[in-house]
Amino acid sequence: MPTNGLHQVLKIQFGLVNDANRYLTAESFGFKVNASASSLKRKQTWVLEPDPGQGTAVLFRSSHLGRYLSAEEDGRVACEMDRPGRDCRFLVLPQPDGRWVLQSEPHGRFFGGTEDQLSCFATAISPAELWTVHLAIHPQAHLLSVSRRRYVHLCLQEDEMAADGDMPWGVDALLTLIFQSRRYCLKSYDSRYLRSDGHLVWEPEARACYTLEFKAGKLAFKDCDGRYLAPVGPAGTLKAGRNTRPGKDELFDLEQSHPQVVLVAANHRYVSVRQGVNVSANQDEELDHETFLMQIDQETKKCTFYSSTGGYWTLVTHGGLQATATQVSANTMFEMEWHGRRVALKASNGRYVCMKKNGQLAAISDFVGGDELFILKLINRPILVLRGLDGFVCHRRGSNQLDTNRSTYDVFHLSFRDGAYQIRGAGTQAAGRQWGAGDARAPADLQPCPQAAELASGTLAATGACAATVTWRRISSSSSESVAALPSAPSVANTCAAALPGCCALTQTCLQGKLFGNTEDSQGPTPQPHH
Repeated sequence: MPTNGLHQVLKIQFGLVNDANRYLTAESFGFKVNASASSLKRKQTWVLEPDPGQGTAVLFRSSHLGRYLSAEEDGRVACEMDRPGRDCRFLVLPQPDGRWVLQSEPHGRFFGGTEDQLSCFATAISPAELWTVHLAIHPQAHLLSVSRRRYVHLCLQEDEMAADGDMPWGVDALLTLIFQSRRYCLKSYDSRYLRSDGHLVWEPEARACYTLEFKAGKLAFKDCDGRYLAPVGPAGTLKAGRNTRPGKDELFDLEQSHPQVVLVAANHRYVSVRQGVNVSANQDEELDHETFLMQIDQETKKCTFYSSTGGYWTLVTHGGLQATATQVSANTMFEMEWHGRRVALKASNGRYVCMKKNGQLAAISDFVGGDELFILKLINRPILVLRGLDGFVCHRRGSNQLDTNRSTYDVFHLSFRDGAYQIRGAGTQAAGRQWGAGDARAPADLQPCPQAAELASGTLAATGACAATVTWRRISSSSSESVAALPSAPSVANTCAAALPGCCALTQTCLQGKLFGNTEDSQGPTPQPHH
């Protein structure tokens, strides 16, 4: 079942990149460590944990092995301790350029080196001891102020970001972490960057880039002047304050961003809880009461819908639907079926949800007809990051192809029309290019199909779109083959969730949480952010 706790703090996972642009790797054989990998995958992913003694030291645990990095007095390093000991304690010393220096707390030496010649024996800091932090979590998340217990969101009226939201509801609460010149930027849903003086700018200039720091499992953002972002004033405006050391006001949690959707019924009105607890299709505009947070159970693939009023949709007497449940149960779970560009929902009583004549929704139908079909629109991914099994999707320089095995990622733009989506690419060559139902390259008779998704482990090219997702075709790295339509193929439907995990509110197989959720439990490589 999906967790009842909707506010899931992301466990910070990352890779450490040395001056030679190689990732710190924990090997299974002999529990050795090296810096030989050129990309961030499972063996290169680390989790930062606070020192159990509540000191300033931290622990580095391999996400792959579940063991801790340690440094002995003679400088030998390994990742073999299943429980943290004295030699596992490190101090993180952030540098002005955004990189980290790792110092053994008990021995006072610095950790660094190249290839398989790593040690923690240096008495001075050289380029070999400098590490770049590369986040391995989904870059699109919600940001929660620890001191105010309020969510950061974009305030268009004041043209600022503020930590004043009780709930991370709507698209304005979406933030995307952008890796830029060894630092991170905070990007709003309208593609602007937060500058340290609180203003929003269109380019990631120096004052809009921050060094990440961790304290007791929380995040802090240090600007180029050594000051930290914090909510300021009664409105909670996010800007760099006066402090040069992070206190409680400067600390934030990153929370998982679940898909938020609106549904339109056959009467062309929005499903809503505005007029009470009954779920009804009776509104003409999409606001908070018409927006529902959607969670997917990874085992059953069934979903729940959580309203802004604080309740899950649940099946009640005579098949009615009300947004009153406080806990996830069988009656709050719905099976999603795609019918072209529309979706049908089957409740726990085995019947389909339909719209009654008065607009109220009830699970009383045995068959799918017009009243049982809804348009499902994802509203909190106007911009998105895509990730496949082997890495992030990134535009290949000097080409119209996309690579799916990169440790860096492009930010794409998503547009919606009548149950179908278009993806607009990023980058020099891809700027302004769209892949979707309106693509001139797509055949006129291309029909929407949520199962038409296929992904190669190397390069992919987009060929068309459907109500649920984008149609892909395998193209080798050296292929000069022209793009053509890929027919619908149920046999590849299950690859969609892995191929397009993130912006994937586009189909039931893509909404499995891989695009929106933490990647800690992923069986595939775990690079930076994602779809």
